[in-house]
Amino acid sequence: MFVVVGEALVDLVGQRGGRTWVAHPGGSPSNVALGLARLGDPVILWTKLGQDAFGEMVRTHLESSGVRVEGSDAGISTSLAIASLAAGVASYDFRIGWDVGPFDPLPIETRCLHTGSLATALPPGNANVLELIVRERERGRATISYDPNVRPALLGDPGRAAPDIERLVALSDVVKVSDEDLHWLYPDRNDEQVAHDWLAAGPAMVVVTRGGSGVYAVTRDLELRRPAVPIELVDTVGAGDSFTSGMLDGLGRADLLGGQRRRSLAEIDRSTLESILDEAAMVAAITCSRPGANPPTQDEVRAAVSQGRRS
Repeated sequence: MFVVVGEALVDLVGQRGGRTWVAHPGGSPSNVALGLARLGDPVILWTKLGQDAFGEMVRTHLESSGVRVEGSDAGISTSLAIASLAAGVASYDFRIGWDVGPFDPLPIETRCLHTGSLATALPPGNANVLELIVRERERGRATISYDPNVRPALLGDPGRAAPDIERLVALSDVVKVSDEDLHWLYPDRNDEQVAHDWLAAGPAMVVVTRGGSGVYAVTRDLELRRPAVPIELVDTVGAGDSFTSGMLDGLGRADLLGGQRRRSLAEIDRSTLESILDEAAMVAAITCSRPGANPPTQDEVRAAVSQGRRS
């Protein structure tokens, strides 16, 4: 069982300067939950949705792929992210609220808790997300996964955002971050240096995605650089979230999730990590080959991997 905590919203996607916008279900944690479900994993999304037309669209989208959605409120409007595309690359403007109360303890069968993005940054709800992470870290039953997924338009000053992000890194077992996030947080530092510093703070693994330049990953014993999967780019909406779901799915299939597997996760071997990262990159590539945050199913991934081996 995976539990994902964070925002579910609607992406209004259109070309920069255009007048036509298409509504897609989105939100970084929501996208991760969707990706995990489509890969065949049982997953609960703890979120906040309005009981409105957009909220119904998001809930139906998630539940139709097998995500169990917890959290709705008739008194709020479902949040929006306006994604403006230029050459397939999205920039965002947000109309979002994140006011969630205290969370219950995770179900006993939970092996991994994933969170990140706006849910860990926006008050007042971020305080309750942090409380959940601290509590579950102390319980020691689940792997903690975190993706900062920085949104500069909402975070403002990187110098003020960095300490809170670093605290969450130190509480996590698996950290996935993009090179763009790291450049915004630390404009004068190399992303590999930051990955090593974050690793030293506590995680078993730090993974840096670099778009078309591939992936960099570091553990206590390993340092890996893997290439990107060549694609015909449609857009990058949800690409990083799809990578995260593919990576967590791979770690689960390798029996490296859960509190009792923390040591094994830290000691992951090179072959296993390469395989997990490569398949996660394939999951992200398929998402980038079609509009919106539309991650693939396990059958689609297997077909793409098989085709790649034959070519």
